[in-house]
Amino acid sequence: MSTTETIGNDDFRFEADGQWAKRPEGVNWLDVVAVHFTSDNNVYVFNRGDRELIFFDSDGNYVGDWGETDFVRPHGITISADDELFLTDDFGHTVTKYDLQGNVSMTLGKRGQQSDTGTTNVDYRNIKYSAGPFNFPTNLAIAEDKSFYVSDGYGNARIHHFTSTGEHIQSWGDPGNKPGQFAVPHDLRIASTGEIWVADRENDRIQIFSPDGDFIRLIDGLARPASLDFGPDGEVYVFELGYRAGMFPGAEPPFAGAPGGRLSVLTQDGEVLCQIGGDDATSSPGDFYAPHNIRVDFAGNLYLTEVVWAAGGCKGLAPESSPALQKLTRI
Repeated sequence: MSTTETIGNDDFRFEADGQWAKRPEGVNWLDVVAVHFTSDNNVYVFNRGDRELIFFDSDGNYVGDWGETDFVRPHGITISADDELFLTDDFGHTVTKYDLQGNVSMTLGKRGQQSDTGTTNVDYRNIKYSAGPFNFPTNLAIAEDKSFYVSDGYGNARIHHFTSTGEHIQSWGDPGNKPGQFAVPHDLRIASTGEIWVADRENDRIQIFSPDGDFIRLIDGLARPASLDFGPDGEVYVFELGYRAGMFPGAEPPFAGAPGGRLSVLTQDGEVLCQIGGDDATSSPGDFYAPHNIRVDFAGNLYLTEVVWAAGGCKGLAPESSPALQKLTRI
C-alpha cells in the first residue's frame, strides 16, 4: 500500500503522508494527541506511547526526545514564538511550561486535583456547574502579549485567561448549548484579529469571542470539531471527529449516514471551500478515523493527529494500520 495519496480539490490540494515521522527503531505510539512547531520549524509531537515527547525536522527525520516522562495522559501542546513549550495533561489536571529540553518553568493546577464541577469523570454530560481551573483541560493558545487561554475541558465548560506569568485574569463559559456555553471546549486558536476561536466539540460548532470573552458569533453545522487552525491566507482548517469513533457511551449519530472523521476548509464566515474524508475510514493517507489535533506550519503544510487507539483501536474497531499522525503537504 502506498504511504502517500493526493487529496483535496483544485483550490486545496495536498499530498498526504501517513508515514512522515521516522521514529527510532522500537519506539511506538498508540495515539498522537498534538503537534506544534519551534521557531526553526522542528515538529514537537506529543503522544501516548513509549516516549511521549518526540521531535523531528520538517522532513520527518528524528531529532530527539525527552526520554521517559511522567504525564498522566498527554493531551495538548503549544509552543510560543520564543520557543516556550506548554503541555496540557488532561487526566493530571495541569498545564505546565517547559523549555525545549524539558525543564519546567511553571505549573498551573495541582496534579490529580480537579476543580469542583459536580463531576469527577471525563464525561461532560455529568457537569453540574462550571468552575475554576482545571477539570480535564484540553488545549492552550498564546496571545500577542504572551498571556494565554486554556480550554477546560472534558470535566469543565470554561475558557480561562492567564497572564504570561500564570496569574488568573478571568474565566467564562458554562455547560450547555447556548451562545457562551460549552460541551467539551476541545481546542482554541487566536485569529489575526485577536478573536478567540473555540472548537466546541459536542455542540458541533465553533464559537468566536473577543479577547475579553464576549460572545461574537458562531459557525455551526460541523461534525464534532476537535481542532482548528488558520492557514496563511486566513482560511480555517477544522479537523472534525465525526460520528463513527469516540462517541460517548449511549450517544448516537444525529442522523443516518452522519459523517465520520473529516477535514474541512472554511472561510472565516463559515463557507466550505474543501472537505476531505467523512466516509467510512480506511488506513489510507488522507483518510481519518479519530481526528484530534491539527496545526499549520510556517509553509502552510498541515499536521493532523488522531487518537486511533483510544477511540476504538483498542477494541479492534479501527482500520488496521490507521496512521496516528499525517503530514499534508500543500501542492
